[in-house]
Amino acid sequence: MDYREYIAKKLNTEGVTPSDIALPPNSEMGDYALPCFKLAKVFRKSPVQIAEELKSSFTVDEVISEVSAVNGYLNFKVNKAGLANEVLTQIESDGKDYGSSKVGNGKTVCIDYSSVNIAKPFHIGHLSTTVLGGSLYKIYKFLGYNVVGINHLGDYGTQFGKLICAYKKWGNKEEVEKGGIHAINALYVRFNEEADEQMEAEAREYFRLIESGDKEANDLFEWFKKLTLDYVQKIYKKLDITFDSYAGERFYSDKMQPVIDELKEKNLLKESEGASIVDLEPYGMPPCLILRSDGATLYATRDLAAATYRKNTYDFYKCLYVVAYQQNLHFKQFFKVLELMGKEWAKDLVHVAYGMVSLEDGAMSTRKGKVVWLEDVISKCVEKAYAVINEKNSELENKEEIAQTVGLGAVIFGALYNNKIKDIVFSYDKVLSFEGETSVYVQYTCARANSVLTKSGAKITLPAGYEPNAQEFEVVKALAAFPQTVLDAAEKYEPSLIARYAVDLAQKYNKFYIDCKILTAEGDAKDFRLALTKSALQTMKNALSLLGIGVPEKM
Repeated sequence: MDYREYIAKKLNTEGVTPSDIALPPNSEMGDYALPCFKLAKVFRKSPVQIAEELKSSFTVDEVISEVSAVNGYLNFKVNKAGLANEVLTQIESDGKDYGSSKVGNGKTVCIDYSSVNIAKPFHIGHLSTTVLGGSLYKIYKFLGYNVVGINHLGDYGTQFGKLICAYKKWGNKEEVEKGGIHAINALYVRFNEEADEQMEAEAREYFRLIESGDKEANDLFEWFKKLTLDYVQKIYKKLDITFDSYAGERFYSDKMQPVIDELKEKNLLKESEGASIVDLEPYGMPPCLILRSDGATLYATRDLAAATYRKNTYDFYKCLYVVAYQQNLHFKQFFKVLELMGKEWAKDLVHVAYGMVSLEDGAMSTRKGKVVWLEDVISKCVEKAYAVINEKNSELENKEEIAQTVGLGAVIFGALYNNKIKDIVFSYDKVLSFEGETSVYVQYTCARANSVLTKSGAKITLPAGYEPNAQEFEVVKALAAFPQTVLDAAEKYEPSLIARYAVDLAQKYNKFYIDCKILTAEGDAKDFRLALTKSALQTMKNALSLLGIGVPEKM
């Protein structure tokens, strides 16, 4: 149990949640602290006065042994032996489920992420949506939600007419089968480089043939789609990414007209320069374009149809869209349109915006020819991980397998460690460092803990009533914080909270490991430290697994 929840419930004060209870920078002040500054507006009193009043009304018990008010902070000291026993017993009992809960029982969360484009390889810019969505999928599952992972395929538009035109003009089936998605992409690039008016007209005709059900055009389209999905599935498997639906833009072709009809019925559809729009000017936004002047649909039209379909099909509690912040306006617009249509569930749609990823040399832009394919980033990370591991421990068995786990972990962690809205500059050397705030550091700490347990060879028994020392108790408090950290990560759509937690726990365990003898300790101290090591290892593994990162036994 995280005592932050216990303290928040016992305080029973408006505006105080478990997330507001912090771990003080100096443990001598207390084990937990409530900063009272944000309560000043609520109670119209100074933080110092609020802290004093809360202290006087709080009764100490067998859990909270002491309460003090210092400079606007309410500090709590807990029964160390009681907390240690409760937390370590809980972790031993729950194992890989420690930190999970049933808070989401009976509720469905849809997560729209990764959303590949047919015939286009993954570049490094796809990393964030893929691993951020993949981690949120795992977090919500862990909390008992029914989760639906949706890959909203980019499989609609004139680009597919261009692709068929290019293939018919320059393509070779055997070469395309062999080259896969990169061969298809090369044809598409060549079309854009060489296309004249006649070719553009042919491309539009091929797209019309796809839409009208022409067999040859649709067979080619389905072939391109299969080659794309075969390619992305290999990357998804490496990154431990799961989807339950691949319903893309094309899937909603026959589902848009009812939405357009409803907009007309509710007098929301206006004509503007021949196009059909929903006027959002009264809400501080440009108009939402629903139909072009030629009657063609747009992203917003398909997203309105998709959101309606998902609500009708899954009856979601929340529907998340993991899409870059450049699309902020688009999501504000189409969420607003649904609200104006009277869809009360529009409030349950969430745009989980994230920043961009680039390499240190700035490489990312496809238009400037500096595109970096995601599979190349993964391969390079694995290669570099192998070189680092080989240098540190040349006698290590299964180095290739370990390098795969470490390299993939570094790619994922590199994208998830910072707050999701920040732009990321990806550095191979930084993400593969054994020191600092990296997955490699956490994995190495796990290998260290595993080594301690292997060398002990003893059956681990938690001693009753053991009073932890300062270093031991820092680890205990960190372990106790894990369940609330998972809940916070789900509430804020922020896997970085779990990534940072994993690093913090690893740092506290390493300090304990250096300061306290484990294998050469005696009696209850040895038993407790081995139990603490086992619990720390399990919790670090649980945290990394929620990010999609594995843990090698040795490094």
